[in-house]
Parts: sequence; C-alpha cells; structure tokens
Amino acid sequence: MVYDYETFKKHIFDLTRIDLNAYKERQMKRRIDALIAKHKIATYEEYVAAIKKDKLLFDEFVNYLTINVSEFYRNPDQWALLEKEIFPYLFDRFGNNLKIWSAACSTGDEPYSLVMLLSKMLPLHNIKIIATDIDKQVLEKAQSGLYHEKSLKALPEEFKKKHFNMINDKTFAISDAVKSRVEFRQHNLLKDDYPKDCDMIVCRNVLIYFTEEAKVDIYQKFHMALKKEGILFVGSTEQILQPNKLGYESYRSFFYKKMK
Repeated sequence: MVYDYETFKKHIFDLTRIDLNAYKERQMKRRIDALIAKHKIATYEEYVAAIKKDKLLFDEFVNYLTINVSEFYRNPDQWALLEKEIFPYLFDRFGNNLKIWSAACSTGDEPYSLVMLLSKMLPLHNIKIIATDIDKQVLEKAQSGLYHEKSLKALPEEFKKKHFNMINDKTFAISDAVKSRVEFRQHNLLKDDYPKDCDMIVCRNVLIYFTEEAKVDIYQKFHMALKKEGILFVGSTEQILQPNKLGYESYRSFFYKKMK
C-alpha cells in the first residue's frame, strides 16, 4: 500500500479529529480493513480519497469506527444501586439540581434512562443531563428518540408505559417530556474540553477500547471535571485498578468518589 497504517491514521485524524493511536491497534485495524474490503477498495490511500469525496462513505466510516452498542438500563443491578444509594447520596451532598454528564452516550439510551430514573424522585423540570458523543450520526439517532424493542428489553415496565409511545410492534418513541431534559453535544474525549463542576459522570463500556495511557488521561480529566466527592460511574468491565492513585476511592462496585 502507498499509505502504511501510520500514515492512514494521520490522515484520519486530519479529517475527523479521531486519534486512532488511542485505540487498541490490532482490534481497530481489523475493523477498518474489513470495512475497506467491503467496498472493494485496494489501498488506504484510495479509501481516504473516497471518504473525502463521498459524504455517505465518510459518515459510514465514522459510525463504523465508533463502537455504538447500547441499551436502556444496561446491567439493571447497577441501576438499582443508583436508585437506592447513589442518587440519595448525591441529593444529600449536592442538592436536587444535579449536574450529570453522560459521556460517550451513543444512541441516547443511557441519558434517557437517567432522566426516567430521576423522574421517580424529582419533577422533570429539575432534571438536566448533558450527553456527549464523538459520532454525529448516533447523536442524531439519539435526538430522534426512536428505538427498536430490543433496546428496551431491560427497561422497567413502568418506564415503558409512562415514557414511550409504540410506533409499530418493533419501534418505540420516547416522550418529548423526557427528550427535553437531555442536552446532546458532539464531544471527543481525547481532545475536547470537559464540562466542569459535575456532580456525577457516567461513562460505561467505552474505555475498554482505549489504550492504558488514554484511559489514565481520561480518568484524570474526569477527576478534574467532577466536584469534590462527586461520583464516576463506569462499566462492568472497567473497574479502576488502584483508584487512589488517580484521586478516587471505590464507593460501590463500578462507582468511584472523587476524594481530592
């Protein structure tokens, strides 16, 4: 190939601001090579030229590159803990107007789940979730509020009945009342400024795709973005080893408190 993979990564960064150096190379290169082969394109150089010219091809690439596996109430036991212990702690420590950031929110399942759970405890007008992702396409999907029934399989039945309208037997639309409580923004965890003074940050099942160096950098930035004694909620495969070295203590499984 005229471009080697290192040169390809530089061109992709110039085009998308996505830094492929922060991802596990073998896994990501395999995904990219499969996509290029699907289009019967022979070289990285030809593929870069193609995505520069073709917006649909470009959008497909970004969507394919960013891992978007999401569902409402993923790992229900953790959401039960959030309801019974974490939110009461946050209300007691910071009051009812919590600043919550859902980072790498994918198709919106997570921030909408946060709104629905909080609505059991607070009036909707008191709830505001900041939700960010690097991928414009998934943010557009999130803002549409349309979901396949499979995405709702773990969601409590009370939320399905109260906050969703059935479009057909496979498709559900989330209510405008819930949608209005989420502010979606495009954001790159590796290069953009982080929101400040967050009471809680939720970032689940994303950092497993990053290198150890990138993970540490992101955890440090989350630390700076949290208020003292704020909570970081991570995914089931993302427990932080030696959290005290990064300024956290383990509060409950998958929940970390900023200590300094």
